[in-house]
Amino acid sequence: MSENGDERITVYSDYVCPFCYLGRQSLSRYQENRDEELDIDWRPFDLRSQKRRSDGSIDFSVDDGKDDDYYEQAKQGVRRLQDRYDVEMKQEIATDVDSLPAQVVSYYLKEHTDYETWLAFDESVFEALWQDGKDIGDTELLVELAESVGVDGDEVESALDDETLRTEIREQFAEAQKHGVTGVPTFAYEGYAARGAVPPEQLERLVDGT
Repeated sequence: MSENGDERITVYSDYVCPFCYLGRQSLSRYQENRDEELDIDWRPFDLRSQKRRSDGSIDFSVDDGKDDDYYEQAKQGVRRLQDRYDVEMKQEIATDVDSLPAQVVSYYLKEHTDYETWLAFDESVFEALWQDGKDIGDTELLVELAESVGVDGDEVESALDDETLRTEIREQFAEAQKHGVTGVPTFAYEGYAARGAVPPEQLERLVDGT
Protein backbone atom coordinates (compact mmCIF):
# COMPACT_ATOMS: atom_id res chain seq x y z
CA MET A 1 0.00 0.00 0.00
CA SER A 2 1.18 3.52 -0.67
CA GLU A 3 1.53 6.28 1.89
CA ASN A 4 -1.93 7.65 1.13
CA GLY A 5 -3.52 4.22 1.47
CA ASP A 6 -4.07 3.56 -2.23
CA GLU A 7 -3.16 0.25 -3.81
CA ARG A 8 0.02 0.00 -5.86
CA ILE A 9 0.98 -1.86 -8.99
CA THR A 10 4.68 -2.36 -9.60
CA VAL A 11 5.79 -1.44 -13.11
CA TYR A 12 9.27 -2.25 -14.41
CA SER A 13 10.03 -0.07 -17.40
CA ASP A 14 12.57 1.84 -19.47
CA TYR A 15 11.50 5.17 -20.98
CA VAL A 16 13.22 4.30 -24.28
CA CYS A 17 10.94 1.28 -24.77
CA PRO A 18 7.89 2.15 -26.94
CA PHE A 19 5.97 -0.76 -25.45
CA CYS A 20 6.49 0.74 -21.97
CA TYR A 21 4.81 3.92 -23.19
CA LEU A 22 1.99 1.95 -24.78
CA GLY A 23 1.68 -0.21 -21.68
CA ARG A 24 1.14 2.93 -19.62
CA GLN A 25 -1.62 3.96 -22.02
CA SER A 26 -3.27 0.60 -21.34
CA LEU A 27 -2.84 1.08 -17.60
CA SER A 28 -4.45 4.53 -17.85
CA ARG A 29 -7.46 3.04 -19.61
CA TYR A 30 -7.79 0.38 -16.93
CA GLN A 31 -7.51 3.08 -14.26
CA GLU A 32 -10.36 5.06 -15.83
CA ASN A 33 -12.78 2.21 -15.14
CA ARG A 34 -11.53 1.51 -11.63
CA ASP A 35 -13.29 2.85 -8.56
CA GLU A 36 -10.15 3.23 -6.43
CA GLU A 37 -6.89 4.84 -7.45
CA LEU A 38 -4.03 2.48 -8.24
CA ASP A 39 -0.64 4.08 -7.66
CA ILE A 40 2.36 3.15 -9.81
CA ASP A 41 5.39 1.77 -8.02
CA TRP A 42 7.88 2.39 -10.82
CA ARG A 43 11.05 0.32 -10.97
CA PRO A 44 13.78 1.29 -13.44
CA PHE A 45 15.13 -1.18 -15.97
CA ASP A 46 18.02 -0.62 -18.39
CA LEU A 47 17.50 -2.18 -21.80
CA ARG A 48 20.97 -1.00 -22.83
CA SER A 49 22.86 -2.49 -19.89
CA GLN A 50 24.87 -4.91 -22.04
CA LYS A 51 26.06 -2.04 -24.24
CA ARG A 52 27.21 0.32 -21.50
CA ARG A 53 30.83 1.24 -20.97
CA SER A 54 32.24 1.52 -17.46
CA ASP A 55 31.55 5.28 -17.51
CA GLY A 56 27.85 4.67 -18.22
CA SER A 57 27.91 5.76 -21.86
CA ILE A 58 26.53 3.48 -24.58
CA ASP A 59 28.79 1.63 -27.00
CA PHE A 60 26.50 1.44 -30.02
CA SER A 61 28.97 -0.85 -31.82
CA VAL A 62 28.17 -3.75 -29.46
CA ASP A 63 26.09 -6.40 -31.21
CA ASP A 64 22.96 -7.06 -29.17
CA GLY A 65 21.43 -9.40 -31.73
CA LYS A 66 18.80 -6.90 -32.83
CA ASP A 67 18.90 -6.62 -36.61
CA ASP A 68 16.72 -4.79 -39.14
CA ASP A 69 14.14 -7.60 -39.10
CA TYR A 70 13.85 -7.30 -35.32
CA TYR A 71 13.22 -3.57 -35.49
CA GLU A 72 10.74 -3.92 -38.35
CA GLN A 73 8.73 -6.44 -36.31
CA ALA A 74 8.92 -4.10 -33.32
CA LYS A 75 7.62 -1.21 -35.43
CA GLN A 76 4.73 -3.36 -36.65
CA GLY A 77 3.90 -4.25 -33.04
CA VAL A 78 3.97 -0.58 -32.07
CA ARG A 79 1.63 0.33 -34.93
CA ARG A 80 -0.86 -2.37 -33.92
CA LEU A 81 -0.92 -1.14 -30.33
CA GLN A 82 -1.18 2.49 -31.41
CA ASP A 83 -4.36 1.55 -33.23
CA ARG A 84 -5.65 -0.55 -30.33
CA TYR A 85 -5.10 2.16 -27.72
CA ASP A 86 -5.84 5.07 -30.09
CA VAL A 87 -2.46 6.71 -29.43
CA GLU A 88 -0.43 8.83 -31.84
CA MET A 89 3.36 8.69 -31.58
CA LYS A 90 6.04 10.87 -33.15
CA GLN A 91 8.33 7.86 -33.58
CA GLU A 92 8.03 4.09 -33.30
CA ILE A 93 11.47 3.26 -31.93
CA ALA A 94 14.29 5.34 -30.44
CA THR A 95 17.51 3.39 -30.88
CA ASP A 96 19.80 6.41 -30.60
CA VAL A 97 18.39 7.80 -27.33
CA ASP A 98 19.96 7.09 -23.93
CA SER A 99 17.29 6.91 -21.24
CA LEU A 100 19.69 6.54 -18.29
CA PRO A 101 19.80 10.26 -17.41
CA ALA A 102 15.99 10.39 -17.36
CA GLN A 103 15.87 7.29 -15.17
CA VAL A 104 18.38 8.82 -12.75
CA VAL A 105 16.27 11.97 -12.37
CA SER A 106 13.04 10.00 -12.13
CA TYR A 107 14.51 7.74 -9.44
CA TYR A 108 15.72 10.79 -7.50
CA LEU A 109 12.27 12.39 -7.64
CA LYS A 110 10.57 9.13 -6.66
CA GLU A 111 12.75 8.99 -3.55
CA HIS A 112 12.69 12.70 -2.62
CA THR A 113 9.35 14.19 -3.71
CA ASP A 114 5.69 13.30 -3.35
CA TYR A 115 4.01 10.77 -5.62
CA GLU A 116 2.11 13.33 -7.70
CA THR A 117 5.31 15.26 -8.51
CA TRP A 118 7.13 12.09 -9.55
CA LEU A 119 4.18 10.91 -11.64
CA ALA A 120 3.89 14.25 -13.46
CA PHE A 121 7.61 14.15 -14.30
CA ASP A 122 7.42 10.50 -15.34
CA GLU A 123 4.56 11.17 -17.72
CA SER A 124 6.31 14.26 -19.12
CA VAL A 125 9.40 12.17 -19.98
CA PHE A 126 7.30 9.62 -21.87
CA GLU A 127 5.50 12.40 -23.72
CA ALA A 128 8.70 14.28 -24.56
CA LEU A 129 10.17 11.19 -26.22
CA TRP A 130 7.18 9.54 -27.83
CA GLN A 131 4.87 12.50 -28.48
CA ASP A 132 7.44 15.19 -29.25
CA GLY A 133 10.44 13.17 -30.47
CA LYS A 134 12.84 14.88 -28.06
CA ASP A 135 16.11 13.54 -26.62
CA ILE A 136 15.38 12.56 -23.02
CA GLY A 137 19.10 12.09 -22.42
CA ASP A 138 19.60 15.85 -22.69
CA THR A 139 20.22 17.61 -19.38
CA GLU A 140 18.57 20.87 -20.44
CA LEU A 141 15.40 19.03 -21.40
CA LEU A 142 15.31 17.11 -18.11
CA VAL A 143 15.75 20.36 -16.18
CA GLU A 144 12.92 21.90 -18.19
CA LEU A 145 10.61 18.95 -17.54
CA ALA A 146 11.42 18.93 -13.84
CA GLU A 147 10.86 22.66 -13.48
CA SER A 148 7.49 22.26 -15.22
CA VAL A 149 6.36 20.07 -12.31
CA GLY A 150 7.76 22.37 -9.63
CA VAL A 151 11.25 20.93 -9.09
CA ASP A 152 14.29 23.20 -8.93
CA GLY A 153 16.56 22.68 -11.93
CA ASP A 154 19.66 22.70 -9.71
CA GLU A 155 18.34 19.58 -8.00
CA VAL A 156 18.21 17.82 -11.34
CA GLU A 157 21.76 18.75 -12.26
CA SER A 158 23.00 17.63 -8.84
CA ALA A 159 21.17 14.32 -9.20
CA LEU A 160 22.76 13.71 -12.60
CA ASP A 161 26.23 14.34 -11.13
CA ASP A 162 25.62 12.12 -8.08
CA GLU A 163 27.64 8.91 -8.46
CA THR A 164 25.99 7.40 -5.39
CA LEU A 165 22.62 7.82 -7.08
CA ARG A 166 23.89 6.13 -10.22
CA THR A 167 25.16 3.24 -8.11
CA GLU A 168 21.71 2.91 -6.57
CA ILE A 169 20.18 2.86 -10.06
CA ARG A 170 22.50 0.05 -11.13
CA GLU A 171 21.49 -1.86 -8.00
CA GLN A 172 17.85 -1.36 -8.96
CA PHE A 173 18.57 -2.84 -12.39
CA ALA A 174 20.23 -5.85 -10.79
CA GLU A 175 17.36 -6.24 -8.33
CA ALA A 176 14.86 -6.35 -11.18
CA GLN A 177 16.81 -9.18 -12.80
CA LYS A 178 16.89 -11.05 -9.49
CA HIS A 179 13.11 -10.86 -9.46
CA GLY A 180 13.05 -12.53 -12.86
CA VAL A 181 12.36 -9.43 -14.94
CA THR A 182 13.93 -10.03 -18.34
CA GLY A 183 11.94 -7.55 -20.43
CA VAL A 184 9.75 -4.51 -20.10
CA PRO A 185 7.15 -3.44 -19.45
CA THR A 186 6.48 -5.92 -16.66
CA PHE A 187 3.49 -5.31 -14.41
CA ALA A 188 3.58 -7.04 -11.01
CA TYR A 189 0.92 -7.30 -8.33
CA GLU A 190 0.94 -9.48 -5.21
CA GLY A 191 3.26 -12.12 -6.61
CA TYR A 192 1.74 -12.26 -10.09
CA ALA A 193 3.02 -10.58 -13.23
CA ALA A 194 2.11 -9.66 -16.79
CA ARG A 195 4.75 -8.81 -19.35
CA GLY A 196 4.30 -6.54 -22.33
CA ALA A 197 1.89 -3.77 -23.27
CA VAL A 198 -1.03 -5.99 -22.32
CA PRO A 199 -4.63 -4.79 -22.77
CA PRO A 200 -6.58 -3.16 -19.91
CA GLU A 201 -8.67 -6.27 -19.32
CA GLN A 202 -5.53 -8.30 -18.64
CA LEU A 203 -4.37 -5.71 -16.09
CA GLU A 204 -7.81 -5.93 -14.52
CA ARG A 205 -7.44 -9.70 -14.18
CA LEU A 206 -3.96 -9.24 -12.72
CA VAL A 207 -5.06 -6.78 -10.04
CA ASP A 208 -8.70 -7.57 -9.42
CA GLY A 209 -8.69 -11.24 -10.31
CA THR A 210 -11.70 -10.87 -12.61
